[in-house]
Amino acid sequence: MPHAAIAAQRLDNQFVTGANGGGPANVVSRLGAVQAQEYPFAKWALALRMRVGTTDAEIERAFDEGRILRTHVLRPTWHFVTATDIRWLLELTGPKVHRAMSYYNRQLELDATTLNRGIKVLEGTLRDGQHMTRAELAAQLERARIIAKGQRLARLVMHAELEGVICSGPRRGKLFTYALLAERAPAAHILSHDEALSELTRRYFRSHGPATIRDFNWWSGLPTAEIKRGLEMNKARHVEIDGLKYWTIGRTSRASARQKKVHLLPIYDEFFVAYRDREAVPHGPMTITSKTRGEVMFQHALVIDGQVAGTWKSVRNPNGLTLNVFPLRRLTATERRGIADAVARYARFLEVPVSLSGA
Repeated sequence: MPHAAIAAQRLDNQFVTGANGGGPANVVSRLGAVQAQEYPFAKWALALRMRVGTTDAEIERAFDEGRILRTHVLRPTWHFVTATDIRWLLELTGPKVHRAMSYYNRQLELDATTLNRGIKVLEGTLRDGQHMTRAELAAQLERARIIAKGQRLARLVMHAELEGVICSGPRRGKLFTYALLAERAPAAHILSHDEALSELTRRYFRSHGPATIRDFNWWSGLPTAEIKRGLEMNKARHVEIDGLKYWTIGRTSRASARQKKVHLLPIYDEFFVAYRDREAVPHGPMTITSKTRGEVMFQHALVIDGQVAGTWKSVRNPNGLTLNVFPLRRLTATERRGIADAVARYARFLEVPVSLSGA
């Protein structure tokens, strides 16, 4: 199996190509969790895996109604999860995130007593269906004489999320709110550790496979020994390519490695961020180094035949948006038509005019 075939199978298993993945909650459930710190583009990532014509408003409605939630899980960043899955995911992966963030807690002088006091304030504030913004929560914490500004506030709120106390509420205009998880997801499933390990392993390798153990370790934060046990429980299969073992669970995709498909994948899409080993889909063209901060930053990716063929960005104009495409090579006429089709789909998603530039 060449690397091109791996890329094609991943796109198919993630519902980027092939049959659509159903509604927003079905897509998130299928993938286990979907990275979502760039909220507008995380919604686009879901829409790409749904029927053509899915709109931003449809996904926003699912979010406001609590069918999909946004919280910190897996790694210390935002993810979409379903209301059904949120508790067992937090139980399985939350302790690892807590350990990763303990250094920052010490730097911010957030000891266990302060964190527990903060949780009690948040529980009292959000009780009985109250939904509040982060600024409103900060005011409540400060009334209780808990300093809650900047990173200190962010860490207090993240701690409460990881403890399964709070999660996202409906948006208030463009502002995010928080709600009590018990009220927002009253039917959330509780699984034993082994059940949760088996379930997350199955979902990851079924939706993201073929993938390596290192990939799943990066994505989930689970230790290698547990991952191997999860693979055994699911009777996973593997193939070896250039010294790497790529594992799959469930059906083997029949996706063609030469589908000639063109996709405008958003920043932090699961097709990229869910993998540590990058031989099958190199990330180089997607990254730039910030001149001011010196850090590596991701860009939106133009993907053709499962490989990065350029980048893109959207810019507001008086009539809607201009989508600028920056190809890395000369494009064929067929590829340019594919980009035009992808831009038209993006316009339908946003329900605003989108003009194409650069391709």
